[in-house]
Amino acid sequence: MVRFGVVGTNWITEAFIKGASHHMDFKLAAVYSRTEERAAKFADKFGVETIFTDLEAMAKSDAIDAVYLASPNSLHASQAIIFMKNGKHVLSEKAIASNSHELGDMIKTAKDNQVVLMEALKSTLMPNFKAVQENLDKIGPIRRYFASYCQYSSRYDKYKEGIVLNAFNPQFSAGSLMDIGIYCIYPLIVLFGEPRSVQANGYLLESGVDGEGSLLLKYDEMDAVILFSKITDSTLPSEIHGENGNICIDKISSPEKVEIFYRDGRREDLSRKQLADQMFYEAEEFITLIQQGKMESKNNSLENSRITMKILDEARHQMGVKFPSDH
Repeated sequence: MVRFGVVGTNWITEAFIKGASHHMDFKLAAVYSRTEERAAKFADKFGVETIFTDLEAMAKSDAIDAVYLASPNSLHASQAIIFMKNGKHVLSEKAIASNSHELGDMIKTAKDNQVVLMEALKSTLMPNFKAVQENLDKIGPIRRYFASYCQYSSRYDKYKEGIVLNAFNPQFSAGSLMDIGIYCIYPLIVLFGEPRSVQANGYLLESGVDGEGSLLLKYDEMDAVILFSKITDSTLPSEIHGENGNICIDKISSPEKVEIFYRDGRREDLSRKQLADQMFYEAEEFITLIQQGKMESKNNSLENSRITMKILDEARHQMGVKFPSDH
């Protein structure tokens, strides 16, 4: 049994708890919020008695073994380090940190304290992503990876009214690249490793974060094209192009249908059954690592998180997006 504390009481935390609850060894043991009222209300919903409004107290508590962080991106590093220094395992929402400097500190703390640190990016742990991984060789030499994730944010209407919520606030290390673009970048790194170069373009909002953008990444024998946005929608699927065919992925952020279209006209459906509560898979991976005494995930490895963060840093630099946490 792994006893979890959660930091953050928003919809994503609820989705995580719902997904993780399918695992027989998951136990929600404590809830943190800055206000006692919000913590109590959230804990009540899930029948949890232990609440905290003090992170240090929660980190030192014997009530939990691990923590799921769903706070704003800018808080992930400082919060994770508090928990890891107290021997707690950390599953941090993506993006795992604001920049490479913060992530370096987090990785060092995890290693020094022999605890698991993992980025909670669900898609790369889902059965349908693993189907892509296991069938890549069927499409021959790969020449292009194309991923698109454009989703008009419900908070953008407020932004246009002059109300800047967390999602569009550089104080919280936000923006479309950090919140949405990462869903396109991380799978690329898991499948193909670090690119040789990155070119980035983006549209900056007056608040200082990017509303939308695109990346062109160069590899020795292929390239990658990535589109992301929080101010427009897109219905485009994502694809991996090989000389013998292409793999079509319906949604790069949560793959449900995966198909190969061969050049000779054949089609092969690679789709696998998976739970509707998709966050189960990241919880399962994290719990397994803890129980087996392993320090990091194969797909969501610290190295893959490090390379992804390096790309995010470079892309932001080229687009002109600066966060207060940047050094």
